Amino acid sequence: MEDKVLLGHGSGGTMMRRIIDEVFFEAYAGDELRRGDDAAVLPELPEGARLAFSTDSFVVTPHFFPGGDIGHLAICGTVNDIATSGAKPLYLSCGFILEEGYPIADLKRICKSMADVAIEAGVKLVTGDTKVVNKGHGDGVYINTSGIGVVPEGVDLGGAKCQPGDVVLVSGTLGDHGITIMSCRESLSFSADVKSDAAPLNHLIADVLEAAPGAVRCFRDPTRGGLASTLNELAEQSQVDIAIDEDAVPVRDAVRGACDMLGYDVFQVANEGKMVCIVSAEVADQVLSAMQANKYGVDAAIIGEVSAVQPDRGPKVFVRNAFGGRRILDMLVGEQLPRIC
Repeated sequence: MEDKVLLGHGSGGTMMRRIIDEVFFEAYAGDELRRGDDAAVLPELPEGARLAFSTDSFVVTPHFFPGGDIGHLAICGTVNDIATSGAKPLYLSCGFILEEGYPIADLKRICKSMADVAIEAGVKLVTGDTKVVNKGHGDGVYINTSGIGVVPEGVDLGGAKCQPGDVVLVSGTLGDHGITIMSCRESLSFSADVKSDAAPLNHLIADVLEAAPGAVRCFRDPTRGGLASTLNELAEQSQVDIAIDEDAVPVRDAVRGACDMLGYDVFQVANEGKMVCIVSAEVADQVLSAMQANKYGVDAAIIGEVSAVQPDRGPKVFVRNAFGGRRILDMLVGEQLPRIC
């Protein structure tokens, strides 16, 4: 096997066959992928099953960072997007756009990472595609993943279902991923280690749904735009106000310090392994316990509540501080941290 990606690896000929066999198949191919057909034929689904479908593309730089890499991120991102609907993720596709000259060793490392997290999430990579662009016309590697899952009977979640009196939870500390990427990109060092939170959260979501059947309104992963954009989207979809307590939101000291130093609002910094959950107030404690029992939810917290919109204006998101003050939490405008996923 060559030690760098060549244009011939995307040609459709023997070189392409070799990179597929020795890199992609070697890392994560199951029976469906090894058949080599243009489309994966999947097992029959239960009668009446509802499908959840999502797609995402990943262009993050650097490709490797503390806590993960672009491949790990690609699997987690699509698994989590599917899981927010309450679905059980089952099958993923994976498309690579590779730049001529990219090291094969790095590509194998990425594929191994993808395989490991796919096993953890319980999903299969069943189809894919590879393209190679000329040197200087890419950034090493871009990845697209799409996926499907099955929504269990009786589960009906959505951002338009939040109601006054509901409670807002977050599954853990905020800002870890965005600050990790920025620290790597700008060669910054902090007094404590900061690493990406990228993780598959489908099992955590399943635990929450089991703990509070019928009482969960929605899940949303606060990726680009962070908690601020996520809560504003939910407020707009449901036409409600949302208020959170600043001191209740879990943030690592190193992340908070980095945000202060760089002038960022931690509520607008991206996360890749956290989940916002809106639930009926009656089940908030059960949901919190279910989250905290999962290894990816040990720092989960109740952070706020939903209320009715005032008649003279539209939906708003507010942050309350320890002194009784309140400020509006706006969506991110523009690009605070470019290419974090």
